[in-house]
Amino acid sequence: MLTLLLLRHAKSSWKDSDLDDHDRPLNKRGKHDAPRMGQLIRDEQLQPDLIVCSSAKRTRRTAELVAESSGYRGETRITGDVYEASGSQLLALIQSFPESAQRIMLIGHNPGLEELLERLTGEYRPLSTAALARLEIPSEKWSEINAETRAELQHLWQPRELE
Repeated sequence: MLTLLLLRHAKSSWKDSDLDDHDRPLNKRGKHDAPRMGQLIRDEQLQPDLIVCSSAKRTRRTAELVAESSGYRGETRITGDVYEASGSQLLALIQSFPESAQRIMLIGHNPGLEELLERLTGEYRPLSTAALARLEIPSEKWSEINAETRAELQHLWQPRELE
């Protein structure tokens, strides 16, 4: 059994309209929510073996804040393959995850994360900013996961629920 944690980046700032989308930082709420989700990961003992994160500034900062507050000390792989990826592209990326990792956190964007969640579970669930979904996948190898694989959504945490 493999565990996939899907984390949408925390709330980003639209204050500077001249910034490229890739370079947008977190806003005040995002800087507040990301550490709270990290604490949740610590409390639920869900520290991943590996974090795979979009190259966008807001996802990298989300990863840093989550890792710090969760106590995560492992590797964080930053990749442009997650930025603007569709659900099917994210599924292909998952197939390349290292077999040595049993629990991986993927930090990315909508609509790709919602598409991936729906593809793996068979039902649509919205992911607000900083939302965390825990999926259990009935497979021993990431490379065996495909469009027919059905994962079980164990829990979906939205930051507003943690108030």
